[in-house]
Amino acid sequence: MKMLLNLAVTLLSAYLLFLLLVFLLQSHLLYFPDVEKNIPVTPGQLGYSFESVEFKTADNEILHGWFVPAPDTAVGTALFFHGNAGNIAHRLGYLPMFRQLGLNVFVFDYRGYGQSSGSPTEAGTYADALAAWQYLTEVRGIPSSTIVLYGESLGGAIATWLAVQKHAALLVLSSTFTSVPDLAQVIYPFLPARWILRFEYNTLKYLESVNCPVFVAHSPHDEIVPFSHGVKLFEATNMPKQFLSLAGGHNEGLIFMREDWIAALGSFVKVHLHRDTATQLFFQEQDR
Repeated sequence: MKMLLNLAVTLLSAYLLFLLLVFLLQSHLLYFPDVEKNIPVTPGQLGYSFESVEFKTADNEILHGWFVPAPDTAVGTALFFHGNAGNIAHRLGYLPMFRQLGLNVFVFDYRGYGQSSGSPTEAGTYADALAAWQYLTEVRGIPSSTIVLYGESLGGAIATWLAVQKHAALLVLSSTFTSVPDLAQVIYPFLPARWILRFEYNTLKYLESVNCPVFVAHSPHDEIVPFSHGVKLFEATNMPKQFLSLAGGHNEGLIFMREDWIAALGSFVKVHLHRDTATQLFFQEQDR
């Protein structure tokens, strides 16, 4: 009996120590900025005209991004929020889709990612989102009624938070979770995730206050963020909204379904984006 009691105490002590380590190091389980710090390729090397941009946050971090203009008159601008690993160089595969949709693209790295200064935090990524918005609307003078907020995975939570603060034209969520605690409970069922997590990124809660049209895309085969998260986000979204069921894993939806993405999102943009003269002329040309 004493031996069993000692074993139980030892196991409990080890588990509590493990919980402490998870609590202290949890940011390293959420953010992966060091997957690739270098910028191995730029839009220019792929044949796109682009502008390398640096802009400052309210707390004086210097963020780096790329502004890639549409080749003709743009119908809007996509403000792109990437996921929790890598940097902007790993999102260049989206450029052909945005070009076909007639959208400029502004993609940037959060603090601590790529060539941006600082270290990532939840509050910090929200401050980064605000700084990116202010760069587009105040420095470049782009009307908010033509800005499409596009978030993939973690970026979807950040984009949704921004959609509550600012009046964007559209919000697009790709492979996004309902909240970090919800996702952690799935990935680490042996941990009391809701008790020890210091991160929220509560996309589901933020969506309650989003008033712009929302496009949600998720794959039933997503091996990281369960399909049920995408369904819950869509169900919680106010009208107008649209859902696109993807194929492939968490990072493969665009690879397997590029044409479906373009057709579905293109139709959604056509209906709901601010219809100024340039937008109408663009879509008239596309419809011919």
